Amino acid sequence: MALIVQKFGGTSVADLNRIRAVADRVAATVRAGNQVAVVVSAMAGVTNQLVAWVRDAHADYDPREYDTVVSTGEQVTTGLLALALNNIGIPARSWLGWQLPIRTDGSHGRARIDDIATDELMKGLSKGEVQVIAGFQGLAPGNRVSTLGRGGSDTSAVAVAAALKAERCDIYTDVDGVYTSDPRIVAKARKLDKITYEEMLEMASLGAKVLHTRSVELAMKYNVRLQVLSSFSNEPGTLCVNEDEIVEQELVSGITYSRDEAKITLVRVADKPGIAAKLFGPLSDAEVNVDMIVQNVSEDGKATDITFTVTKGDLKAALKVVESLKGELGYAALVPDSNVVKVSVIGVGMRSHAGVAKTMFETMAAKGINIQVISTSEIKISVLIAEEYTELALRALHSAYGLDSA
Repeated sequence: MALIVQKFGGTSVADLNRIRAVADRVAATVRAGNQVAVVVSAMAGVTNQLVAWVRDAHADYDPREYDTVVSTGEQVTTGLLALALNNIGIPARSWLGWQLPIRTDGSHGRARIDDIATDELMKGLSKGEVQVIAGFQGLAPGNRVSTLGRGGSDTSAVAVAAALKAERCDIYTDVDGVYTSDPRIVAKARKLDKITYEEMLEMASLGAKVLHTRSVELAMKYNVRLQVLSSFSNEPGTLCVNEDEIVEQELVSGITYSRDEAKITLVRVADKPGIAAKLFGPLSDAEVNVDMIVQNVSEDGKATDITFTVTKGDLKAALKVVESLKGELGYAALVPDSNVVKVSVIGVGMRSHAGVAKTMFETMAAKGINIQVISTSEIKISVLIAEEYTELALRALHSAYGLDSA
């Protein structure tokens, strides 16, 4: 008998018919001889509506009350799924985050999980009950309800799987696995049977929206086998595992892209020690997350250009900070550009093979695509290009690295 944690997102529980379909899927897993704990999100669109009501009620809201309201979406789906399971003869019990409890820190709206009490869950599982748990929420200090922020239900599911020492955590979504690239753009993209935690973490942080980075980080930390599969088909999914579980690792596993990028260039900044600190320190203080950074070589030893990227959502705040620093930095011009996209090549096979960057740059050159910024890590290469070349770049790179399906 295996203990399996299953997580179902908003589209999977969007209405009562879909909740019944989820109950049937859970029931099949139980009848196959497994113990099952289920983590659910709110119905699709419900959390957005709750957030909108909070903001309408009070523009400068107390984050503790925000969490009280926004956490209610999962309460509905948790209870309904438990009822649907009981209705088809599968004993089930629902749990909210504060009832177990799932203890978090006090960062309301973006709390992090500290601990999960498993006594009640284990009692129920030992009696043959499915344990249905509200995702996205927990209990903060002071006995206040907390929410986990973006990707919260995925994070809840992995944390529950780690706490219960589950055999596997299955994340059910509206896609049937992790692909070598976005199949809506790259027709020859193919589904991966397995992917390493590190690759999945890079793909999630670089634009692939299958899993949130926090859930992958948690799975890697606690060695939770993670499977991504569809709620709407019976196709096998993609298993996220340790590198040593993949016998023959491909050189490149995926090509991702992110449109949520904006570039800022400071023209003719003084080329002297401390300038970078004067620029990026205040940006950090303003909670602006800077990603790629390039500083040009100074020809005359007096002035240089600095280019960096931020998310489009942070562009306005970043420009406000940089404009306020004009007197200190003394730049000649400030040039923002939001018509850019970041394209990344990812694969743990890069560690042991040369020529990955060469292939990328030669492919871009052959297609006439100008590279504006480059950044690298041990298992990825990212480039910033004009947004109009996104589809061309993805398809060309996918073919260049031999990822096209037959």
